[in-house]
Amino acid sequence: MSSEETPNVPDSRDSREAVREKAQQVHAQQSRARLMRRIIIGAVAIVAVGAIGTAVTLAVTSTVSKPVLNPRGMDGDGIVVSSITKTDAETVPSTPVPTESGAGSETATPDPEATAPAVDVHVYVDYLSPGAGEFERANTRQLAGWINEGAVEVTYHPVSMLTASSNGTKYSLRAAAAAACVATYSPEQFYAYNHELLVDQPKVDSSGRTDVELADLAVAVGANTPKAVRECIEEGDFITWAKEATSRALEGPLEGSDDLTLTSAPMIVVNGQPYVGSLTDPAEFSQFVLTVASDTDATPSPTPTPAATETPAQ
Repeated sequence: MSSEETPNVPDSRDSREAVREKAQQVHAQQSRARLMRRIIIGAVAIVAVGAIGTAVTLAVTSTVSKPVLNPRGMDGDGIVVSSITKTDAETVPSTPVPTESGAGSETATPDPEATAPAVDVHVYVDYLSPGAGEFERANTRQLAGWINEGAVEVTYHPVSMLTASSNGTKYSLRAAAAAACVATYSPEQFYAYNHELLVDQPKVDSSGRTDVELADLAVAVGANTPKAVRECIEEGDFITWAKEATSRALEGPLEGSDDLTLTSAPMIVVNGQPYVGSLTDPAEFSQFVLTVASDTDATPSPTPTPAATETPAQ
């Protein structure tokens, strides 16, 4: 599949800058709203100081009895992406594939005209993992094209293997929970949100985004239920789920496989087979998908397409 066949979408750098600017605007608006809330709350607190003891008791009781929440629309702790909506196409940029071993050669890719079942791709992502970001930047163009053509069905599994690598803020865990919030309350925007979390990552051992910033980003990519998404993210509704989903992946078997367990993030499983090739070479990944699908009799005839020679956006 050539880059010409990919839906026309905004330039990667321009799109990310637009999303980042919108997120900053959302953050500024929320900051002003929070300031007003603090002033009002402070005034109320002075009047209601005699009720503090009762309020604390109620708060503790509420915290203890809060049930464990699980995200909706999940398939084996993953979010299935079987089509790219118009909104996704407008939000998610077409990132040029990098020049590497397959550049300039012909690469076989799934043929959307065939009637064989879609290739089953599972991507286990830790939003703090540099490798997860590299894989997304290198393969977002061809994955989006394959999904649109019905050649593959991609399931993203948010996991938190790097929870201890963010200055104590547990960014990996919170980001996975935030992705589940978007998948639950605004599933149409999950693909765009997942993409932004991966292509604009904080560095390992940095504090990462705050919960407010994670919510701002969800609003910036167009969450159609912003209040519910924000509340879910800022209150950490799916933190426990993210922990348990990671434990289930570590114990295995992984969805789409018979006996695989999560050993690293990202981990990509295609028709039950783990991908162990380059994360930054889309030609190699494309060939792997074709080969595995052929071995499982679930692939159409390959269509040769020249690999792009552009360099990835920084």
